[in-house]
Amino acid sequence: MINVNDIKNGMTILFEDNIYTVLEFSHVKPGKGAAFVQAKLKNLRTGSIVEKRFNSGVKLEKAMVEKKNMQFLYASGDAYNFMNMETYEQIELDKNQIGEDVEYLKEGLNVDVTFFQGELLGLILPEKIEMKITKTEPAVKGNTTNNAMKDAELETGMKVRVPLFVEEGESIIVSTKDGKYVSRA
Repeated sequence: MINVNDIKNGMTILFEDNIYTVLEFSHVKPGKGAAFVQAKLKNLRTGSIVEKRFNSGVKLEKAMVEKKNMQFLYASGDAYNFMNMETYEQIELDKNQIGEDVEYLKEGLNVDVTFFQGELLGLILPEKIEMKITKTEPAVKGNTTNNAMKDAELETGMKVRVPLFVEEGESIIVSTKDGKYVSRA
């Protein structure tokens, strides 16, 4: 058990029979009334983000979440296969368990798979992933307005906006936080 005043960003806690990770928190001391902690929490089972207010002195249970480094092998329909890099044991995740992160999965990608007491919670992707552009329009000469962007399709089928100078067949770096182009690879 930990005091709510001791929570930190990234910490995982058990609260109301759910597992949350702390995204942000702030200690608030109003002029009148007792101090409290305002926290933004992400439910690790559903992916939903909630705001909670805890009175000072409340005790929360810390959740011991286990992370295993795994490599994405292949997809077969809605089933996605991963291999534990230490034991070579393979697990299969359903598309629903992975959610929107499916767009970033390409063969050979290393991810962290999170578990809580044997229950699979989900994936943690690297912050940035290198991907190859499979389809994009060629740049139009003279179209040089500031920050001109065009649509591009990546090897996983994901669509992103890229600068005009980026060509088909090139590799680019994509942020997994917002799904946007970062730079050329």
